[in-house]
Amino acid sequence: MVSWSGHVLPVIVTVAIWFFATGLIAWLDNRDRATFPRSLALGGLAGVAGLVAILAAAQSVSVGAVYLSFVGALLVWSWHELAFLTGAVAGPRRTPCPPDTSGLGRFAHASAAVLHHEIALALTALLLIALTWSAPNQIGAIVFVLLFALRLSAKLNMFVGVPNASTDILPPHLGYLTSYFGPNRFTLLLAATLAASVALAAWLGWQAMAAEAGSAQMVGASLLFALAALGVIEHLFFALPLRDGALWGWALPTRKSAATSVNTAIENGVT
Repeated sequence: MVSWSGHVLPVIVTVAIWFFATGLIAWLDNRDRATFPRSLALGGLAGVAGLVAILAAAQSVSVGAVYLSFVGALLVWSWHELAFLTGAVAGPRRTPCPPDTSGLGRFAHASAAVLHHEIALALTALLLIALTWSAPNQIGAIVFVLLFALRLSAKLNMFVGVPNASTDILPPHLGYLTSYFGPNRFTLLLAATLAASVALAAWLGWQAMAAEAGSAQMVGASLLFALAALGVIEHLFFALPLRDGALWGWALPTRKSAATSVNTAIENGVT
């Protein structure tokens, strides 16, 4: 039986945080670059607060502790996203992919464009796993690892090629990244990752339904289900003619000028 507090509310909380946090990050990353240092400082404080929240909640299996750990993981993740989208932590390569590059050479260039970001995410995931390894509440680490896996899947799909690689919220200074996107096509990789993400969301949903009513386990599984379902939606966006700007246009007051800047950055190789 579906429970309001155990199933519905966690999904609403997850979707609300995802929607507004993504919009806030998009807004910060599309502002004047002179504002980035302050945004990064505030983001760093939020990330540290998130880490403290995860550690504080790790020894409790109450519903409140599960929510606290969940929000803490999202704060740490948002810190990384802000660092990447401002260009502070991206990769050693800050120029478009050479037009005559293909195969392993193209993959090497694409990897170099996001290498520092991926290393930072991997190290943070390992840190959270290590800090909560024997703790009764490991939701924070699980949430971060799930987000990492979904984001890595999205990046690999864009590299191989998807029918709709929407870039409305990509800031102008990262416009060169679109040169590493594959052709507009539906691939076996996209089909496989869609199937895998649907299967994961279904399994987490089943775990939530099977958990004891009102328990922290039910809430935790519902939160993870909601994140996995959002991952399914993100991958569906790759296959359907939908623009991310339709969801976060309110956070992108300079969307039109940003699009022009992206094209200019690609043509001129501006970092």
